Amino acid sequence: MISVVAPVHNEAETLPELHRRVTATVAELGAYEIVLVDDGSTDDSWPAMLALAAGDPHVRLLRLSRNFGHQAALTAGLDASRGDAVVLIDADLQDPPELIPALVAKWREGETLFKRWTAALFYRLLRRMTRVDIPSDAGDFRLLSRRAVEALARMPERARFLRGMTSWVGFRQAGVPYQRDARYAGETKYPTRRMVGFAVDAITSFSTTPIRLVTGVGFVVVAFCVGVLAWAIYVKFFTDTAVAGWTSVLIVVLLLGGMQLVAFGVIGQYIARIFEESKQRPLYLVEESVEGGAQSAEDASPTTTASPLP
Repeated sequence: MISVVAPVHNEAETLPELHRRVTATVAELGAYEIVLVDDGSTDDSWPAMLALAAGDPHVRLLRLSRNFGHQAALTAGLDASRGDAVVLIDADLQDPPELIPALVAKWREGETLFKRWTAALFYRLLRRMTRVDIPSDAGDFRLLSRRAVEALARMPERARFLRGMTSWVGFRQAGVPYQRDARYAGETKYPTRRMVGFAVDAITSFSTTPIRLVTGVGFVVVAFCVGVLAWAIYVKFFTDTAVAGWTSVLIVVLLLGGMQLVAFGVIGQYIARIFEESKQRPLYLVEESVEGGAQSAEDASPTTTASPLP
Protein backbone atom coordinates (compact mmCIF):
# COMPACT_ATOMS: atom_id res chain seq x y z
CA MET A 1 0.00 0.00 0.00
CA ILE A 2 1.23 3.49 -0.92
CA SER A 3 0.38 6.53 1.21
CA VAL A 4 0.68 10.01 -0.29
CA VAL A 5 0.90 12.75 2.35
CA ALA A 6 0.38 16.40 1.39
CA PRO A 7 0.31 19.34 3.83
CA VAL A 8 -2.20 22.00 2.81
CA HIS A 9 -2.16 25.68 3.70
CA ASN A 10 -4.41 27.97 1.67
CA GLU A 11 -4.33 25.80 -1.45
CA ALA A 12 -8.06 25.74 -2.34
CA GLU A 13 -7.35 26.47 -6.02
CA THR A 14 -4.78 23.70 -6.31
CA LEU A 15 -6.52 20.85 -4.47
CA PRO A 16 -8.75 19.52 -7.30
CA GLU A 17 -5.78 19.34 -9.68
CA LEU A 18 -3.59 17.81 -6.98
CA HIS A 19 -6.19 15.12 -6.31
CA ARG A 20 -6.66 14.42 -10.02
CA ARG A 21 -2.97 14.04 -10.79
CA VAL A 22 -2.09 12.06 -7.67
CA THR A 23 -5.02 9.69 -8.17
CA ALA A 24 -4.22 9.14 -11.84
CA THR A 25 -0.63 8.32 -10.90
CA VAL A 26 -0.94 6.10 -7.82
CA ALA A 27 -4.09 4.22 -8.88
CA GLU A 28 -1.91 2.22 -11.26
CA LEU A 29 0.37 1.11 -8.40
CA GLY A 30 -2.24 -0.87 -6.46
CA ALA A 31 -3.66 -0.09 -3.01
CA TYR A 32 -3.19 3.53 -1.98
CA GLU A 33 -4.42 6.37 0.24
CA ILE A 34 -4.10 10.14 0.00
CA VAL A 35 -3.64 11.88 3.36
CA LEU A 36 -4.31 15.63 3.21
CA VAL A 37 -3.37 17.70 6.27
CA ASP A 38 -4.99 21.13 6.63
CA ASP A 39 -2.40 23.25 8.45
CA GLY A 40 -4.64 26.05 9.65
CA SER A 41 -5.85 27.28 6.24
CA THR A 42 -7.84 30.53 6.20
CA ASP A 43 -9.32 30.13 2.72
CA ASP A 44 -11.73 27.48 1.40
CA SER A 45 -9.18 24.66 1.56
CA TRP A 46 -11.05 22.63 4.19
CA PRO A 47 -14.44 22.65 2.35
CA ALA A 48 -12.56 21.69 -0.82
CA MET A 49 -10.87 18.85 1.05
CA LEU A 50 -14.22 17.65 2.42
CA ALA A 51 -15.64 17.63 -1.10
CA LEU A 52 -12.76 15.48 -2.30
CA ALA A 53 -13.12 13.07 0.61
CA ALA A 54 -16.89 12.78 0.07
CA GLY A 55 -16.34 11.44 -3.42
CA ASP A 56 -13.22 9.34 -2.90
CA PRO A 57 -12.79 6.67 -0.19
CA HIS A 58 -9.03 6.76 -0.75
CA VAL A 59 -8.82 10.29 0.67
CA ARG A 60 -8.24 10.81 4.39
CA LEU A 61 -8.23 14.24 6.02
CA LEU A 62 -6.63 15.78 9.07
CA ARG A 63 -7.45 19.30 10.18
CA LEU A 64 -4.97 20.78 12.64
CA SER A 65 -6.30 23.12 15.30
CA ARG A 66 -4.12 25.96 13.99
CA ASN A 67 -1.14 26.60 11.75
CA PHE A 68 1.69 24.54 13.25
CA GLY A 69 4.03 24.87 10.26
CA HIS A 70 5.01 22.82 7.26
CA GLN A 71 7.25 20.33 9.06
CA ALA A 72 4.68 19.66 11.80
CA ALA A 73 1.97 19.12 9.17
CA LEU A 74 4.20 16.62 7.38
CA THR A 75 4.79 14.86 10.70
CA ALA A 76 1.03 14.69 11.34
CA GLY A 77 0.55 13.07 7.95
CA LEU A 78 3.35 10.59 8.59
CA ASP A 79 1.85 9.63 11.94
CA ALA A 80 -1.58 9.08 10.35
CA SER A 81 -0.35 7.18 7.29
CA ARG A 82 -0.91 3.43 6.97
CA GLY A 83 1.07 2.55 3.86
CA ASP A 84 4.08 0.29 3.48
CA ALA A 85 5.69 3.28 1.78
CA VAL A 86 4.85 6.95 2.30
CA VAL A 87 5.38 9.68 -0.30
CA LEU A 88 5.68 13.26 0.97
CA ILE A 89 4.66 15.93 -1.55
CA ASP A 90 3.74 19.61 -1.32
CA ALA A 91 0.27 20.63 -2.41
CA ASP A 92 1.50 23.43 -4.70
CA LEU A 93 2.33 20.90 -7.48
CA GLN A 94 5.88 22.17 -7.94
CA ASP A 95 6.89 18.55 -7.38
CA PRO A 96 5.27 16.40 -10.10
CA PRO A 97 3.06 13.56 -8.79
CA GLU A 98 3.87 11.73 -12.02
CA LEU A 99 7.31 11.02 -10.54
CA ILE A 100 5.85 8.84 -7.77
CA PRO A 101 6.10 5.59 -9.81
CA ALA A 102 9.83 6.28 -10.26
CA LEU A 103 10.19 6.71 -6.48
CA VAL A 104 8.29 3.47 -5.91
CA ALA A 105 10.48 1.71 -8.47
CA LYS A 106 13.62 2.90 -6.67
CA TRP A 107 12.17 1.72 -3.37
CA ARG A 108 11.32 -1.70 -4.78
CA GLU A 109 14.85 -2.06 -6.15
CA GLY A 110 16.26 -2.07 -2.85
CA GLU A 111 11.34 28.22 -8.41
CA THR A 112 13.16 31.49 -8.76
CA LEU A 113 16.90 31.70 -9.53
CA PHE A 114 17.51 33.36 -6.13
CA LYS A 115 15.71 30.60 -4.27
CA ARG A 116 17.56 27.85 -6.18
CA TRP A 117 20.92 29.54 -5.56
CA THR A 118 20.32 30.10 -1.84
CA ALA A 119 19.00 26.55 -1.43
CA ALA A 120 22.09 25.10 -3.13
CA LEU A 121 24.37 27.24 -0.95
CA PHE A 122 22.46 26.26 2.19
CA TYR A 123 22.72 22.51 1.57
CA ARG A 124 26.43 22.67 0.86
CA LEU A 125 27.02 24.75 3.97
CA LEU A 126 24.93 22.39 6.08
CA ARG A 127 26.83 19.34 4.77
CA ARG A 128 30.08 20.95 5.92
CA MET A 129 28.70 21.82 9.34
CA THR A 130 27.26 18.42 10.30
CA ARG A 131 28.49 14.85 10.28
CA VAL A 132 25.15 13.65 8.91
CA ASP A 133 25.29 13.03 5.15
CA ILE A 134 22.34 15.15 3.98
CA PRO A 135 21.80 14.96 0.19
CA SER A 136 22.25 18.29 -1.58
CA ASP A 137 19.38 19.98 -3.47
CA ALA A 138 16.79 17.55 -2.04
CA GLY A 139 13.35 18.76 -0.92
CA ASP A 140 10.61 17.15 1.13
CA PHE A 141 9.28 15.30 -1.95
CA ARG A 142 10.36 11.76 -1.09
CA LEU A 143 9.25 8.21 -0.45
CA LEU A 144 9.79 6.67 2.98
CA SER A 145 9.49 3.01 3.86
CA ARG A 146 7.33 2.04 6.83
CA ARG A 147 10.52 1.31 8.77
CA ALA A 148 11.77 4.86 8.13
CA VAL A 149 8.39 6.37 9.10
CA GLU A 150 8.44 4.47 12.39
CA ALA A 151 12.00 5.64 13.05
CA LEU A 152 10.96 9.27 12.51
CA ALA A 153 8.03 8.78 14.91
CA ARG A 154 10.58 8.10 17.64
CA MET A 155 12.18 11.53 17.12
CA PRO A 156 9.90 14.05 18.87
CA GLU A 157 12.05 17.20 18.65
CA ARG A 158 10.16 20.47 18.15
CA ALA A 159 12.46 22.18 15.62
CA ARG A 160 11.95 19.63 12.87
CA PHE A 161 14.04 19.37 9.72
CA LEU A 162 12.72 16.23 8.07
CA ARG A 163 15.24 16.32 5.24
CA GLY A 164 18.03 15.98 7.79
CA MET A 165 16.14 13.59 10.06
CA THR A 166 15.58 11.11 7.23
CA SER A 167 19.34 11.09 6.63
CA TRP A 168 20.12 10.79 10.34
CA VAL A 169 18.25 7.46 10.66
CA GLY A 170 20.88 6.01 8.34
CA PHE A 171 18.79 3.73 6.10
CA ARG A 172 19.74 3.37 2.45
CA GLN A 173 18.74 6.26 0.19
CA ALA A 174 18.53 6.73 -3.57
CA GLY A 175 17.90 9.92 -5.54
CA VAL A 176 15.61 10.54 -8.53
CA PRO A 177 16.57 13.78 -10.37
CA TYR A 178 13.84 15.98 -11.88
CA GLN A 179 13.05 19.60 -12.72
CA ARG A 180 10.65 21.43 -10.43
CA ASP A 181 7.67 23.16 -12.02
CA ALA A 182 6.27 26.57 -11.20
CA ARG A 183 3.42 26.76 -8.69
CA TYR A 184 0.09 25.62 -10.13
CA ALA A 185 -1.78 28.47 -8.39
CA GLY A 186 -1.52 30.89 -5.49
CA GLU A 187 1.56 32.37 -3.81
CA THR A 188 4.57 30.76 -2.18
CA LYS A 189 4.20 29.87 1.50
CA TYR A 190 7.97 30.23 2.02
CA PRO A 191 9.01 33.88 1.60
CA THR A 192 12.59 34.91 2.39
CA ARG A 193 11.81 35.48 6.08
CA ARG A 194 10.49 31.93 6.54
CA MET A 195 13.33 30.48 4.48
CA VAL A 196 15.85 32.12 6.83
CA GLY A 197 13.97 30.79 9.88
CA PHE A 198 13.88 27.32 8.34
CA ALA A 199 17.64 27.46 7.70
CA VAL A 200 18.32 28.51 11.30
CA ASP A 201 16.18 25.63 12.59
CA ALA A 202 18.04 23.17 10.38
CA ILE A 203 21.52 24.35 11.37
CA THR A 204 20.84 24.53 15.11
CA SER A 205 19.08 21.13 15.02
CA PHE A 206 21.89 19.27 13.27
CA SER A 207 25.11 21.09 14.07
CA THR A 208 27.01 22.69 16.96
CA THR A 209 29.46 24.27 14.51
CA PRO A 210 28.17 27.84 15.16
CA ILE A 211 29.07 27.46 18.85
CA ARG A 212 32.54 26.14 18.00
CA LEU A 213 32.97 28.90 15.42
CA VAL A 214 32.14 31.60 17.97
CA THR A 215 34.64 30.03 20.39
CA GLY A 216 37.35 30.00 17.70
CA VAL A 217 36.69 33.61 16.73
CA GLY A 218 36.82 34.52 20.43
CA PHE A 219 40.31 33.05 20.74
CA VAL A 220 41.42 34.91 17.60
CA VAL A 221 40.09 38.22 18.94
CA VAL A 222 41.77 37.65 22.32
CA ALA A 223 45.07 36.91 20.58
CA PHE A 224 44.67 40.06 18.49
CA CYS A 225 43.97 42.18 21.55
CA VAL A 226 46.98 40.71 23.39
CA GLY A 227 49.11 41.57 20.38
CA VAL A 228 47.82 45.15 20.32
CA LEU A 229 48.49 45.45 24.07
CA ALA A 230 52.04 44.16 23.68
CA TRP A 231 52.64 46.58 20.82
CA ALA A 232 51.31 49.52 22.87
CA ILE A 233 53.56 48.62 25.84
CA TYR A 234 56.58 48.30 23.59
CA VAL A 235 55.93 51.66 21.92
CA LYS A 236 55.38 53.34 25.30
CA PHE A 237 58.50 52.10 27.11
CA PHE A 238 61.02 51.23 24.41
CA THR A 239 60.58 53.96 21.79
CA ASP A 240 60.46 57.74 21.75
CA THR A 241 56.90 57.78 20.44
CA ALA A 242 53.56 57.00 22.04
CA VAL A 243 50.42 55.31 20.76
CA ALA A 244 48.59 58.02 18.85
CA GLY A 245 45.04 58.88 19.94
CA TRP A 246 42.20 56.68 21.07
CA THR A 247 41.22 55.35 17.64
CA SER A 248 42.84 51.93 18.10
CA VAL A 249 41.35 51.55 21.58
CA LEU A 250 37.89 52.46 20.32
CA ILE A 251 38.16 50.00 17.42
CA VAL A 252 39.16 47.18 19.78
CA VAL A 253 36.31 47.99 22.19
CA LEU A 254 33.73 48.07 19.40
CA LEU A 255 35.12 44.85 17.93
CA LEU A 256 34.90 43.06 21.27
CA GLY A 257 31.40 44.41 21.91
CA GLY A 258 30.17 43.30 18.49
CA MET A 259 31.68 39.85 18.92
CA GLN A 260 30.03 39.47 22.31
CA LEU A 261 26.63 40.37 20.89
CA VAL A 262 27.04 37.88 18.05
CA ALA A 263 28.17 35.21 20.51
CA PHE A 264 25.19 35.85 22.79
CA GLY A 265 22.86 35.62 19.79
CA VAL A 266 24.27 32.26 18.68
CA ILE A 267 24.19 30.85 22.20
CA GLY A 268 20.69 32.25 22.62
CA GLN A 269 19.46 30.24 19.61
CA TYR A 270 20.58 27.02 21.26
CA ILE A 271 19.13 28.03 24.64
CA ALA A 272 15.82 28.77 22.89
CA ARG A 273 15.89 25.26 21.40
CA ILE A 274 16.49 23.79 24.86
CA PHE A 275 13.59 25.85 26.25
CA GLU A 276 11.21 24.66 23.51
CA GLU A 277 12.22 21.03 23.97
CA SER A 278 11.89 21.18 27.76
CA LYS A 279 8.20 22.14 27.57
CA GLN A 280 7.40 18.80 25.89
CA ARG A 281 4.29 20.12 24.18
CA PRO A 282 2.71 18.07 21.36
CA LEU A 283 4.04 18.75 17.90
CA TYR A 284 0.49 19.40 16.69
CA LEU A 285 -3.17 19.05 17.67
CA VAL A 286 -5.77 17.50 15.37
CA GLU A 287 -9.17 19.21 15.40
CA GLU A 288 -10.89 16.94 12.88
CA SER A 289 -10.15 13.61 11.29
CA VAL A 290 -12.19 12.49 8.26
CA GLU A 291 -12.15 9.15 6.47
CA GLY A 292 -12.93 9.20 2.75
CA GLY A 293 -16.33 8.18 1.42
CA ALA A 294 -19.57 10.08 1.06
CA GLN A 295 -21.09 9.16 4.42
CA SER A 296 -18.00 9.55 6.57
CA ALA A 297 -17.06 12.88 4.99
CA GLU A 298 -20.51 14.37 5.40
CA ASP A 299 -21.15 13.06 8.91
CA ALA A 300 -17.65 13.52 10.31
CA SER A 301 -17.64 14.79 13.87
CA PRO A 302 -14.76 16.93 15.16
CA THR A 303 -12.25 15.20 17.41
CA THR A 304 -9.29 16.64 19.27
CA THR A 305 -6.18 14.55 19.73
CA ALA A 306 -2.52 15.19 20.40
CA SER A 307 0.39 13.92 18.37
CA PRO A 308 1.84 10.66 19.69
CA LEU A 309 5.11 10.98 21.55
CA PRO A 310 7.32 8.07 22.56
